Amino acid sequence: MDYYQGFFTLKEGVSDVEFADHFAAYMNRLKDEGAIEGWRLMRRKLGLGPEQLHEFQFLVETDGLAQLDRAFRVVSTRAGEWEPLHHCVNGLVDEVVFALYRDFPDPHRERGEERF
Repeated sequence: MDYYQGFFTLKEGVSDVEFADHFAAYMNRLKDEGAIEGWRLMRRKLGLGPEQLHEFQFLVETDGLAQLDRAFRVVSTRAGEWEPLHHCVNGLVDEVVFALYRDFPDPHRERGEERF
């Protein structure tokens, strides 16, 4: 599984629950289309966490980079039903930092011959 993450703040004056509703609509549509496996939206608790990771975090689960690429291709058309969904999320966030992680160890990892 690959995990696409974003750490962000909301723009000044944006309602947290309004954003959460828009994000859910966007992610659920991607999931319904098979473009992603799952998603989560998280918020810092009790102010704990480094400032550079911002207040909110999203996590998108894909079964590999090919599925993530398909999701990006769907959204990057910037047309049809995808543009309003994307805009209602992208237009509300500020200071985004992205990351890409994977489950480890890789299921195909061989052991015993590593040289480092």
